[in-house]
Amino acid sequence: MGIRIANDKDIVKIGDLLAQLGYPTEPVFLREKILQLLGDSSHVLVVYEERGDVESVMSIHFVPQLALVGDFAIISYLAVDANSRSKGIGKALEEYCVELATERNCDRIQVHCNIRRTDAHRFYERQGYTESRKYFSKKLERHLSSIET
Repeated sequence: MGIRIANDKDIVKIGDLLAQLGYPTEPVFLREKILQLLGDSSHVLVVYEERGDVESVMSIHFVPQLALVGDFAIISYLAVDANSRSKGIGKALEEYCVELATERNCDRIQVHCNIRRTDAHRFYERQGYTESRKYFSKKLERHLSSIET
């Protein structure tokens, strides 16, 4: 079937894919996040489906720039099932992201990739990404939502 927009029926498989990357997943929380992303046009959540099985998920966010002509896209998650890697699925999803970003007047795509994911680093380099040496992050104190309590 190929690439399609995710829906709330994909929760379990998306949770499995995220768990393979080491992220904890809770179905109620994940459902809320999926519905949030699907309800906001500045985000796109897609899956890659083959013979009725979801093999991959990708979350894309589009960020308008105040002082620059071109906006930018961020791939926040790209997870391919461990049993389906090296089959071109990640490449197809990344190329789909390029198409969407181009359509939305983006002039670049950014992706954060954990330092320990060296195979993913090689993948992104093959796709034309270059490493950016400075990336700053600040942890914020969060108040627990009703889902987390």
